[in-house]
Amino acid sequence: QVQLVESGGGSVQPGGSLRLSCAGSKIKFSIYMMGWYRQAPGKQRELVATISSEEYAQYGDSVKGRFTISRDNTQNMTMVYLQMNSLQVEDTAVYFCHARYWSLEYWGQGTQVTVSS
Repeated sequence: QVQLVESGGGSVQPGGSLRLSCAGSKIKFSIYMMGWYRQAPGKQRELVATISSEEYAQYGDSVKGRFTISRDNTQNMTMVYLQMNSLQVEDTAVYFCHARYWSLEYWGQGTQVTVSS
């Protein structure tokens, strides 16, 4: 069974940092575009960042300069990371790992990030 498993969410004060991880296994995620999306209560899911198989990264406007996406491909697994710095209350959301290759796409189950004082 294809798996994308997120970890690293939690609660942090404004200005703090968190690092999210996503482990992709069972298929060759190394060729996939990987990314992070988030969904806050009452809002639509939005793009946070994506990284191509060639490690070209793109970011949503609200996180540019604060978040960094990276990936690490091994023989049996692809890891995708999201380093989040200078976190703001507005970054509170469920963060989802995403993988896409042409018409194929997969989602993780999500991990909660809460930023509050």
